[in-house]
Amino acid sequence: MSASSTRLLVLGLLNEGPKHGYEINQVVTAAALDQWTGVKPGSVYHALAKLELEGLARTLSEERQGDRLRRVYKITPEGRRTLRDLLRKALAAPPHSTRSDFALALRWHTLLDTGEAGELMAAASREVEAQRAALAAGRTAKAGLSPLADALFDNAEAHLAADAKLLEDLARLLPTAQKPTAQ
Repeated sequence: MSASSTRLLVLGLLNEGPKHGYEINQVVTAAALDQWTGVKPGSVYHALAKLELEGLARTLSEERQGDRLRRVYKITPEGRRTLRDLLRKALAAPPHSTRSDFALALRWHTLLDTGEAGELMAAASREVEAQRAALAAGRTAKAGLSPLADALFDNAEAHLAADAKLLEDLARLLPTAQKPTAQ
């Protein structure tokens, strides 16, 4: 995921109030944001250090937690301006990309051993079903958040349902796909 996603997440959370990296990581983990955004908890500390160097966040205080020293960060006015710029950019972009290496790989699936492409797509189908189950569990756990959250869940389910249908169609069509002639 892009660095701008991590910046958006960290600046957005700091805009809600001062936090240390561990708190931000807890939010990422508890809300499973890494599944929705691709932001990994390990990227938070690097982002905080970089945001501070850029003047978008500053150390508010340092807290001792046992042997650990935790820095509490606060967003700066320049950080708020950058956050608004990141929001504008993110909200102006389509929510999902149609770009996929899957489409490219499908073009040359016949280069794999007989049956291997089908096995790989069956594994992809199982992964889509696992994601659908995780999404349903997440939706149940977060019931009543807001109509905006419901719309995001609906959209994610529609994408996963479309992926499941595509994989089902491909499984049906794959055995009849012709091998290209070698050149």
